[in-house]
This record gives sequence, structure tokens and C-alpha cells, in this order.
Amino acid sequence: MFDFIRRRRDHVAVTCALVIPPAVCAVLIPTRSTLPNTDAALVLVVFTVAVAAFGNRVAGYLAALGTALWFDFFLTVPYERLSITHRTDIETTVLLLVVGVAVTELAVAARRRGRTVAVDEALLAVVQSTAGLVARGESADTVIDQVCVQLRALLGARECVYDPQPARNRGLHFESDGSLLWGRTVWNLAENGFPDEKLDLPARYQGVAYGRFVLTPVHGAAPSVHARRTAVVLADLAAASVAADRSHQEV
Repeated sequence: MFDFIRRRRDHVAVTCALVIPPAVCAVLIPTRSTLPNTDAALVLVVFTVAVAAFGNRVAGYLAALGTALWFDFFLTVPYERLSITHRTDIETTVLLLVVGVAVTELAVAARRRGRTVAVDEALLAVVQSTAGLVARGESADTVIDQVCVQLRALLGARECVYDPQPARNRGLHFESDGSLLWGRTVWNLAENGFPDEKLDLPARYQGVAYGRFVLTPVHGAAPSVHARRTAVVLADLAAASVAADRSHQEV
């Protein structure tokens, strides 16, 4: 749903970037003999900022290019021609393009930071949810079931099964820092994605292994390092719950 809305928003922004610059410049034609070109350029900069803030990088670049192009065509001498004779008009046109590109990059960076914050908050909420179960003393089975659901969502895994026995071999497995190893070799997950192999996520508490989660990932999927580290924390919370259950049984 959100992807659909984002795509529609980007399409609207690209359409505005293509249509509005010539329209704004055309509206300014009656004032081009009295309105300084620098003032007209400021009007166009406001439009570019709006498109860059609303849309994606493509829309921002198109808006920057369109404002410079149509400013040259409609508002600089000779009119209705893509040529400029005055040095100040050349400088203004170049500045329109440069400012538009700069504003677009700033807007893209701001949105990226906003998405990062949102993702971090979501991952924290996932950990808090499971930590709450452990703190309330819920059974290990309840915690493990929830962790399995969360791991499938975080890592894009098709299946997740908890095995109370630690891994007997060192095949494909996660390390505590979220890195993925195949034996002793680091697997470049960002570049290669998950291989078509099951992988182990050890569940540890106070340095002791309390089983593992056996995951069947989607081939080629590449979850972020933040998601992988969150997965490690979830597995360790499950291990803490198992350890607590065992200590209660021994009393």
C-alpha cells in the first residue's frame, strides 16, 4: 500500500516537473519587460524546492532542468529562443540549474534520514515487544514462537524452526555482530544476497548456547545489517527465556 502511494506521489511529482515550469514562465511573460530576471528566477526556485521536497530525485532534476530551460526560452533575450546574449542571464540560468540540483540532493538526503529513523524505531519496537514477554516471565515456548514470526519478517525467511540443540557444524550461520559466515568465510550478503541454503542463528545467553533458530531464507534476499543485528538480539532474548525456564525446572 505504502509503495503504491509512494509511486503515485513520484509520478505526480514528475508530471509537475514537466508541466509547471513552462506554465509558470508563460504566466510571467507579460511582466518580463518590468520584472527583473532575478526575481523571476526566485519564483522558479520556489517551485523547484517544492517538487524536490515532494517527489524523488528524478522529479527534482527534471524540475531544475525545466526551470533553467524555460527560463532561457521565455524570459531571456532573445525571447522564444534557446540562446542567451546577456552575461547576467547566463549566470542566472546556470544558478537555477545548480540550485535545483543542490536542493534536490538535500531533499533526498533528508528523506533518507527520515526513513532510517522510522526503520530504527520499528526495529526497536520489535525488540521491546519480545523483551516485554521475557520480563513478564512468559514461557519460553511463547517467546520462541514470537521470535520465529519476527525473524521471518526481519530476514525475509520462508521458514523458521527452533532447534534446542546447538549447531554441530559450522555451516552457514550468523555471528553476534550480524555478519553471515559460511564455515569460516564471511559471506558478502549485501552483494550476493542469501544463498539457497538453510542457515543457523545461534541463541546465546551469558555466553552459553541455548539452541538455534534454523532459517530457510529467500534466495537472493539481503536484509540490512540493522535487521540482522536485531535478529541476533531476538535470538538471545529467546535464549534468556529458555535459560529462565530451565532454572525454574531445576528448583
